[in-house]
Amino acid sequence: MSTTALYNDQGGAEAAVEAGQESAPSTVGAAFGLFSADFKKNEDLKEMLESNKESLKLEAMKRVVGLIAKGKNASELFPAVVKNVASKNIELKKLVYVYLVRYAEEQQDLALLSISTFQRALKDPNQLIRASALRVLSSIRVTIIVPIMMLAIKEAAADLSPYVRKTSAHAIQKLYSLDPEQKEQLIEVIEKLLKDKSTLVAGSVVMAFEEVCPDRIDLIHKNYRKLCNLLVDVEEWGQVVIISMLTRYARTQFTSPWKEGAVFEENHDKTFYESDPEEKGEAAEAKPYVMDPDHRLLLRNTKPLLQSRNTAVVMAVAQLYWHLAPKQEVNVVTKSLVRLLRSHREVQYVVLQNIATMSIQRKGMFEPFMKSFYVRSTDTTHIKTLKLEILTNLANEANISTILREFQTYVKSQDKAFAAATIQAIGRCATNIAEVTDTCLNGLVLLLSNRDEGVVAESVVVIRKLLLTQPTQHSEIIKHMAKLFDKITVPMARASILWLMGEYCERVPKIAPDVLRKIAKTFTAEEDIVKLQAVNLAAKLYLTNSKQTKLLTQYILNLGKYDQNYDIRDRTRFIRQLIVPSEQMGALNKYARRILLAPKPAPVLQSAFKDRDRFQLGTLSHSLNSKAAGYHELSEWPAVAPDQSVRNVEVIEPVNEWASLVGKAKPPPDSDDKFYSDEDGDKKEDTSDENSSSTSTSSSSSSEESGSGSDEEDGSSQESDESSTDSGKSSGESNKSSGDSGSEQKKKIVKKTKKSQKHKQNTADSGKSGDEPMDEGSSSSAESSSSESDSDSESDSEAQRPKNNVKANPKVDNTSKEVSLLDLDDFFPAPTNTSKPFAVTSSLMSDLEGLSLSGGAATITQVTSLSFGLVKSYELLHHMSGKGLSAKYCFPRQPCLYGPSMVAVQVTLTNNCERPLEEIHVGESGPAGLDIHAFNTIERLDPEASVTVSMGIDFNDSTQAANFQLCTKEERFSVSIQPAVGELLTPCTLSETDFSKEQSKLRGMNETSATIVMATPDISDQAVAERVLSVANVGAVASSESHVLRFAGRTVSSKVLVLLLLDLKEQTDSVLLTVNTEKSVMASMLLRDLKQTLAQA
Repeated sequence: MSTTALYNDQGGAEAAVEAGQESAPSTVGAAFGLFSADFKKNEDLKEMLESNKESLKLEAMKRVVGLIAKGKNASELFPAVVKNVASKNIELKKLVYVYLVRYAEEQQDLALLSISTFQRALKDPNQLIRASALRVLSSIRVTIIVPIMMLAIKEAAADLSPYVRKTSAHAIQKLYSLDPEQKEQLIEVIEKLLKDKSTLVAGSVVMAFEEVCPDRIDLIHKNYRKLCNLLVDVEEWGQVVIISMLTRYARTQFTSPWKEGAVFEENHDKTFYESDPEEKGEAAEAKPYVMDPDHRLLLRNTKPLLQSRNTAVVMAVAQLYWHLAPKQEVNVVTKSLVRLLRSHREVQYVVLQNIATMSIQRKGMFEPFMKSFYVRSTDTTHIKTLKLEILTNLANEANISTILREFQTYVKSQDKAFAAATIQAIGRCATNIAEVTDTCLNGLVLLLSNRDEGVVAESVVVIRKLLLTQPTQHSEIIKHMAKLFDKITVPMARASILWLMGEYCERVPKIAPDVLRKIAKTFTAEEDIVKLQAVNLAAKLYLTNSKQTKLLTQYILNLGKYDQNYDIRDRTRFIRQLIVPSEQMGALNKYARRILLAPKPAPVLQSAFKDRDRFQLGTLSHSLNSKAAGYHELSEWPAVAPDQSVRNVEVIEPVNEWASLVGKAKPPPDSDDKFYSDEDGDKKEDTSDENSSSTSTSSSSSSEESGSGSDEEDGSSQESDESSTDSGKSSGESNKSSGDSGSEQKKKIVKKTKKSQKHKQNTADSGKSGDEPMDEGSSSSAESSSSESDSDSESDSEAQRPKNNVKANPKVDNTSKEVSLLDLDDFFPAPTNTSKPFAVTSSLMSDLEGLSLSGGAATITQVTSLSFGLVKSYELLHHMSGKGLSAKYCFPRQPCLYGPSMVAVQVTLTNNCERPLEEIHVGESGPAGLDIHAFNTIERLDPEASVTVSMGIDFNDSTQAANFQLCTKEERFSVSIQPAVGELLTPCTLSETDFSKEQSKLRGMNETSATIVMATPDISDQAVAERVLSVANVGAVASSESHVLRFAGRTVSSKVLVLLLLDLKEQTDSVLLTVNTEKSVMASMLLRDLKQTLAQA
């Protein structure tokens, strides 16, 4: 073994030595190999390949393939290897084919001699041999055998083995690159392979489609739904190719989902009330956009791939959602992209580039994960720079204090390039957020005394840009930079100081000439960029202060006239003719001051990734910020969607046929206690049974779900609409909007409050006399249905369970989910007359909104009672501006029904005109970062009538106003709701011990305090508490200390803890108010509001 190691170290023929251990005759050749000529180093392998023993040939081929794997050149063995291509040993033949695939292109003449053997191998019973033969045949790049290759590809495309068909798809690309004239025949083969139902073939044939005919989207129409449903089971790299292709396809076939007021398929499919043509026409007017079911199918089937272990697949799905999904659904990719940041640095680099582009347009996506972008000491420079870019993009008023603290640490980094990039990021934050401009500027001035020259130079450059925004307020900074001119040696920094002196020479009339004197001494030794700014400074001072600088200017212009750089020589001649009066240039000399001293606009510091969104995310072109070869641009959304019937396929899955037949064959139940009127009730029960059957069947297994296509989608959406119509009908005839989310929320609340009563009723039904055996089966079926759905989330399962009458079904199949946990009878605890529907009044609505779906009801009730009398009302729309329509809003300080992160808002609408107002609704809303849940359309509001409606707004813990349009049938009024910072909180229950523990964690930068002088002397603790509660929606914390009040709350959106402590000083009228929270901007605003309230009489 030591001899072998020696040969390996010296680059000898290791294969010869290993072969020498096997047979005695080759031992001499192996031992002699070190001293032999190069042409003899593989002689023993040739002898083994030409021997009569299959075992020796097989061993030799293994070693040859091993040499290829190590990157060694084994081309000289080609003649000896190709002789074994006709071997009957399958293992040997596979290894020979592996070798030939590698060297067939280099040794084309010898490979052509074996064409007949390859053709025979295409008929071999072993699928691996057939595939390998086709692979070798397509690797021989000689145009003379193109017809043979074409024939072989066509035969392989019809092979029974999916592996061989996959290989034929790979061969299509090779043949197309060899002879592009075969494109039409190859397209026919691709069209045939696209119809293949094997997941092994799908990825390869789509890759061939992308290479040969990416513009032939007509080939995809019939196979679109099949590709969407097969996507989960395709190999990982095939998934990447298919997703990329489907992204381009969708941009040409569907309309844009980014329109305002877009409605998605869950709310727009056929409903129970669709028979009314008038209501259908009104709905069509109110909903200008409807998502295509095939569009939704693509989004739904790619979403599970976000959990893939392959980073390329996750990135492909992320870019698909970015380019195709509605804006409110793009957030689902955020967590998956952040997860990829734990991978290798190469993966991090690509992912961070894409996140940087995303974060420019949609900051809210990644703001909750801001800590994931903090720089680590182990990160490389390019990773650090990208994270810095993302943090800068995510900066806003709420988190800027946290980000600036991070940047202060980064400036001290030993990585000079990273420290310079951090200073540039601070400058961008200062220009984008006006509140911190002065803070950033003062911090940059402090950096001017840093020991590191690079940090000082970058600070000078950034300060120069910031000073352009407020030049009149910062003359001291300009003077300070002039004093540093002698110490700074970086050319860009020196040039920036000279530019500042020239631009603001009138503000520093004594310092600017002195700086010009200093630069005149060292002019010849300066860099070109410094010389150019020196010439500019001289010209500006000559125009503003010619008495002191005339001679200096002439001296510098004479030096520049003979400089080696032609740019400086040209600039000098231009400046001389411009500022020095002469007979020839008299006219231009008049405008010298306007040319050189013209006011300049402030520079806009933009992200380097601002214009990268023109490239598709995840592509090489996006990474390079330049169009790469082979890049296919995404087309714009079509204004009108093409005909969607082109994607219809006549063949229907057997599972779907069976499910639909079962649903139709089931007889409608007869119920004595009908919730609806007679005709409507029968129609509703029929629809309920049909949809319930198809839904429970289609969701019973994952394979049926993936194969059902759009039929399953229709079933689920019909079921969703059915549940909406249930709630709408139960609310009375006045609320007929069947698709509104408000009805769904009321349905869920009624379902929650009736849960225990429903359980008792089912138990009572099952325990009845023996002439009703049906009820016992129904009860057991309901129990099994509930146990089967435990794995799903509660909200999803409740939304998808069918509603059937337990007493109405004579027969129940225990294996299916026919019986729901919520029956129609559960709406009535005792027999009542159901012919009279009850109306939902405004008082009932407010009662429903006060309910909570979470635990801790006692706490919420207590807080609500405290703040009940403290609700303030604000004007939203004056009746003069609203042409008779007036609106007021208030914050009821109750949990919002529309989402846990939303603030509940009650709006009172009043008709002050003499005519009724119709179709009052919410129109376009903004800004994009705020999520607004609008109230349902008010069909009619009579004169002098008022109505109170509820809205939900996610302010993202910011006092930024929510802008939207309040619309009637004829008019649109722009209004805005701006919350006080105290309304962005929700009460939190803490003990005094927990309060102190949490407060100890929020010290330092997270603590804000102030001493307030009370206007009213000897004010009671209760009165102070009432004033605090009038400002902030917080909960009181029990305190054992006298004259110490504690309050706790959490922000509605991000659930960040906010602690208030008021220390009432005895025998004085002052109060020490302390606010502890991570939201420093919110703390300062809350402190300001409390200070104003407590200080007033």
